[in-house]
Amino acid sequence: MDIRVIRASETWQQAGAYYVRIQGMARQHGITLRREFDSHDTPDTKYIVLTDGDFPVATSRFYPLGDGAAMIGRVVVLPEYRGKGLGLKVVREAEKWLCDLGFVKAVVESRDVAVGFYEKLGYAVTDRTMIHGDTFDCIRMEKTLSGED
Repeated sequence: MDIRVIRASETWQQAGAYYVRIQGMARQHGITLRREFDSHDTPDTKYIVLTDGDFPVATSRFYPLGDGAAMIGRVVVLPEYRGKGLGLKVVREAEKWLCDLGFVKAVVESRDVAVGFYEKLGYAVTDRTMIHGDTFDCIRMEKTLSGED
């Protein structure tokens, strides 16, 4: 693997993020494009794209919540690339970019089956109340960013 990190700033790079989300999440779970691409997919949303060579294989997005916090979401790795540490890498890269932009807290709404993954990354459950989405049940988790991760 030749994994590269892109802080997507151009349309073609954002298209890589969209491709991974369509292939790795929407198709796999029968999520319509209208539900996958929501009001948080805007020109101001930041996307991390991991490529293997020039081919997009993993992504995440983030957007500000206020008070120095940002929501990291839509963390997706293509099925054939799972189990290789790319989920961890794409979240860590989003956290680095958040620190560079001055954010002090990262928030995720983790699928209930992924809570352990985020706990390994230093996130803590802040509210055990299940968030019932259109597709998945999620739990809110947070992490204070130090810039040293």
